[in-house]
Amino acid sequence: MIAKDQDHRIRGSVDALNRAEVLISGGVTSGLRRALEPQALSFESGHGSHLKDVDGNEYIDYVLGWGPAILGHTHPAVTEAVEIQVRKGQVFGAIHPGERLAAERLLACVPQFSRVLFSNTGTEAVQVALRLARAATGRNLIVKCAGAYHGWHDTMLLSYHQHTGGHRAVSNTLGQNPRALDDVLVIDFNDVESVQSVFRQYGQDIAAVIIDPVLSNGGLIEPDPAFLTLLREQCDRTGALLIYDEVITGFRIALGGAVELYGVVPDLAIYAKAMANGFPISAVAGQPEVIDLVTQGVVHAGTYNGNAIATAATAVTLEFLALPGTYELLWAHAQALAKGLQNVFDVHGVDAQAHHLGPIVQILFGKTHPISPRDFDETDWTLWNQWSRSLSPEGLFLLPHGRMFLSTAHTAEDIQRTIKAFEGVIQHEKDRF
Repeated sequence: MIAKDQDHRIRGSVDALNRAEVLISGGVTSGLRRALEPQALSFESGHGSHLKDVDGNEYIDYVLGWGPAILGHTHPAVTEAVEIQVRKGQVFGAIHPGERLAAERLLACVPQFSRVLFSNTGTEAVQVALRLARAATGRNLIVKCAGAYHGWHDTMLLSYHQHTGGHRAVSNTLGQNPRALDDVLVIDFNDVESVQSVFRQYGQDIAAVIIDPVLSNGGLIEPDPAFLTLLREQCDRTGALLIYDEVITGFRIALGGAVELYGVVPDLAIYAKAMANGFPISAVAGQPEVIDLVTQGVVHAGTYNGNAIATAATAVTLEFLALPGTYELLWAHAQALAKGLQNVFDVHGVDAQAHHLGPIVQILFGKTHPISPRDFDETDWTLWNQWSRSLSPEGLFLLPHGRMFLSTAHTAEDIQRTIKAFEGVIQHEKDRF
């Protein structure tokens, strides 16, 4: 529902959504965009850390395309590389130099691996990784963590929002093949006993454990080192593969992602969002004995895999992310934002906590950090929705569920403006908070 006092300010976006609904189911092309407050806005341009909507309103962007634009919008070097490649060609249906350069840059960031496969989305890359794991082990069962999101495909959209306890998976969408539940077991994130239990019962039948090494969609929960170590040990003991889904964390929390930050090396790692600054590409990295199964009967296909536009963007994005000081800047700005917001909450008696990991800031209500994904799912996000509606006229574009992405383009001024905007809204509407 759009607040009456916002109708005039975003009337172009309101009209755009109304017209889109006639042609596109729900008016959006990815369902969660309907959850944005005050509504699904329509944007016409983005530069650096800012977006401009069709009504001419400008926003500091903490959505970043739901994560990908880690260098900010229309980064000059990425834009130039893509423009040059567009004039040369887009899709060849054959190999081209850009694939090799993108692969070299990616593997230089994660030297623990020596092979890579390209796809287009995180969901696709997850499917490739699972197929490789099953082919490598000759087994079928996949283990995932409750509360972790690994894409929208039937095989993995399980036990994301609903949890039963134990190892049984739960469906998360209508229309899902019920047999998908037979192939997936569930463990609790950071729960050593849960890991030991699933391997005691099913160890010799487990093809792979796939985890988001930081529970990015469930409260930004970091892994207990003992949890990652135990997973590695149990997979080694039973011959299962350990897969990291680094679609969000890869090239974001560190140049080498969670593999670099926590030191436990998986058999396969999946990358996507931050690797091409907004262009559609994903990757699975690993060693030849697993990855090269695509030359031995494992099907990995896709017309747009490794296309020239996306690989050009990838090579330049990773080159800039590898520059000295990049991650120090990202962490410093996120820390300043989290600390500044926490100070506002404390001063005004708001029962909320702000924490960050790299350039991801998470705001939580009534919970201490860290929390379990179950606590995250049970949180009443009404207050955050109110903040988002009130902060939109103040020039902030925010994600649902209290998460904020930062880019290298965000400035100290952006951070201070954001903190002041939160404080102003809380002061002005203190009776609601």
